[in-house]
Amino acid sequence: MTHEPAIELKGVGMWRGGRWILSGINWSVESGACAAVLGPNGSGKSTLARVLACHMWPTAGESVVLGAKFGEANLPEVRHDIRLVQPAGPYDIDPALTAKEAVLTGFFGTIGLYDAVTGPMQAEAVQLLEQVGLHEVVDHPYSTLSSGERVRSLIARAIVRRPKLLILDEPTAGLDLLAREQVLATVQGLFDRAARTGETPPTVVMITHHVEELPPATSHVLLLQEGRAVVEGPPRDVLTGPRLSRVYGCPVEVTRNNGRYYLQVHPGGWEQLLARRG
Repeated sequence: MTHEPAIELKGVGMWRGGRWILSGINWSVESGACAAVLGPNGSGKSTLARVLACHMWPTAGESVVLGAKFGEANLPEVRHDIRLVQPAGPYDIDPALTAKEAVLTGFFGTIGLYDAVTGPMQAEAVQLLEQVGLHEVVDHPYSTLSSGERVRSLIARAIVRRPKLLILDEPTAGLDLLAREQVLATVQGLFDRAARTGETPPTVVMITHHVEELPPATSHVLLLQEGRAVVEGPPRDVLTGPRLSRVYGCPVEVTRNNGRYYLQVHPGGWEQLLARRG
């Protein structure tokens, strides 16, 4: 792992609709790290994801992604090394494709398969589907995959071109427990595999509402509230009960087990929460 930052934000802000959606964001993430942007609804997480993906230009501040400074670099070229996975996004893969064909579209950056594929491309697609635990559905129609299987196939599709930055925007939203854990295992597997092989993994940024959705590999956390950074740093410093209680507006307890963090709200406080505005 190198120590040059994949992400370097200084005073980044985004003005939209007469208000600051993001304001004064300072954040640095090393190349090859697993990082997370955490916060409640409306905190600016998805807007920040689009900035990191070089799809949105900040109103204020300085942004450097993969060594490319906004205003000086050719951002369409930079985007070749970035993949943004948004399972709940506005676009989806052609449902008539098989799981393997869906992954193959990642070579071309399309949602349908319009170009001829080579034997090595097909072998790579199958290998990646096996890597994310989908070897049994390689030839199944994408439309028949479960929500969790689709997310894992989208991750395989995203990494087929070996991106330097992989952004996962709420990848486990709406999934049941098993599907969520399978997606998290897929993300963790990128780093476990890199540790075994000596390869450098992509820098991964997880965008999520929930502490439970951070894999053990997570080493950087940016906590947002109403578009501002509350704190950033390693999980042990950021994910504390008092801090998360303030951000989420309810008293929580934080526990850590096997490198993962969990939140709990005591039922004794539920009646008081009902009296509050969400």
